[in-house]
Amino acid sequence: MELQRLEKSDVLYRHWPAPQTKAVLLLVHGLGAHSARWNFFADYFAARGFTCYALELKGFGQTPDRPRGHINSFATYLQDLRQLRQAAEQAHPGKKIYLIGESLGALIAFQAAAREPAGLAGLVLMSPAFANAMKFSLVDYLTLPFFFVIDPRHQYKMPFTAAMCTRDLAYRQVMDNNPDEYRYASAKLLINTLFAQINAAARAKQFRLPVLMQVSGQDAMISTPAAKRTFGQLATADKKLIEYPAMSHALYIDLEREKVYADLLAWLEPRL
Repeated sequence: MELQRLEKSDVLYRHWPAPQTKAVLLLVHGLGAHSARWNFFADYFAARGFTCYALELKGFGQTPDRPRGHINSFATYLQDLRQLRQAAEQAHPGKKIYLIGESLGALIAFQAAAREPAGLAGLVLMSPAFANAMKFSLVDYLTLPFFFVIDPRHQYKMPFTAAMCTRDLAYRQVMDNNPDEYRYASAKLLINTLFAQINAAARAKQFRLPVLMQVSGQDAMISTPAAKRTFGQLATADKKLIEYPAMSHALYIDLEREKVYADLLAWLEPRL
């Protein structure tokens, strides 16, 4: 699907319409990714009656924002997601809306749902970035606070590879050859992410929406134990955790992704 722009807005997104919409899925990609990464996922769900909208996060993909990998505030992401959600509500009145995020996108989705739960039917968190597991250098750790103050746009190379995201060799090549993949982030974005992670622990204790969390057993990018701890803190009684022991970080583009999709579908259908 081609990128589209919301009317009278700078919000970019992709849209996969279902022939007959049963519900709407709002999708949020992770750090360094882009909305086209959802193609496999959205094709699967659109064929089963779920219209999908995927936000292109500012600073990534084909957004024109410069420098790439930079955002002044998480509030920008939350505002863009709010606008896309409002557009989906207008296009599909009366249909349930589920928010789905992966990695950093799951952290963003969690913050959005915690702040504005009204109108959402549930939240799905794939490999949520509630804590980092990537191996930054000591120099990176020591200079990050300095650049956050002096040069918040300073770029850090993200210590991850396509092989850490997926075991699918063909898709690794797609990632490595796609200019929309961007493996840098600014000091401001990294510190904002840390603040959002700290804030998530407090918000989890007040969180009441239905939640499905899907985590990898072989995740070298986010801390699966931290994700499980946050899951345990969620106040909602309607929550389910599924772990995939052999799978890599990016569950939705990994080998055996159809199992992830089927589990998510089985969670959604009773809640329609």
